Amino acid sequence: MRFRKIHGAGNDFVLLTDLAPSDSKDWTQEAERLCARRTGVGADGLVISHLISGEDAVLEVDCFNADGSVATMCGNALRCSAWAAHQDHGFSKMRLRMAGVMHEARVERGSVWVTAEVGSIEPRRVQTVINGKPTWFDSVHTGTEHVVAIVANVDVVDTVLTGRLIRHHDALAPVGTNVNFIQSFGDQALKIRTYERGVEAETLSCGSGAVAAVVIARMRGLVGSRAVAVHNRAGQPLTVRPHSSRPKKTQWVGGPVTNTFEGVLA
Repeated sequence: MRFRKIHGAGNDFVLLTDLAPSDSKDWTQEAERLCARRTGVGADGLVISHLISGEDAVLEVDCFNADGSVATMCGNALRCSAWAAHQDHGFSKMRLRMAGVMHEARVERGSVWVTAEVGSIEPRRVQTVINGKPTWFDSVHTGTEHVVAIVANVDVVDTVLTGRLIRHHDALAPVGTNVNFIQSFGDQALKIRTYERGVEAETLSCGSGAVAAVVIARMRGLVGSRAVAVHNRAGQPLTVRPHSSRPKKTQWVGGPVTNTFEGVLA
């Protein structure tokens, strides 16, 4: 099997394309093996994409986290899959289905965009102390579970320690959550750090996390309803903007995609 090692703004994946839907491999175990940083290819997740309809430009995309768990939504995995479909099939507009949810995708010069659906929002869901200051986390569902805390300086937060604590918080059991720390960063811009469930570590970028950050930042008055630049640890910002047809329910998230290298799996 040929693979691409690809990343969306620093969120990296092993990407397999155009596999037969009937392939019976245990992808949970394959994800753990391939994503291992020292003994495998190394990635935040394994992504499997195959074409459902070439005429209508529809693809099925499955994403497995580095620990083998299934991701119900991964914005950067969808963006990487859209980039590959553009390269392989020439699609500039397409639809991608992940975990039963259909997403729109657009490939433009230097940027790949996908939609994320915004679900329930629960303010002040859990609280902890960060650097001596009591801090609340708001929760929002953007295809997967996220909590977001607004802090004065994301660079001084112990993201792994606090992220792991909140990710396993009793109030969020049994599913747990992804954990985001954000700060205001000028006009219509945020800085973000994310501890990702399933990777169980801080990642350089998170697409659904960027959407969650903007939704909460708007609710808290940090940014307006226009497009927002979300600056991540990779130094490759994502942009989040409302969908023109359903601005309260759906957001676009876009940014760069880089094909790092390709190879053959033994």
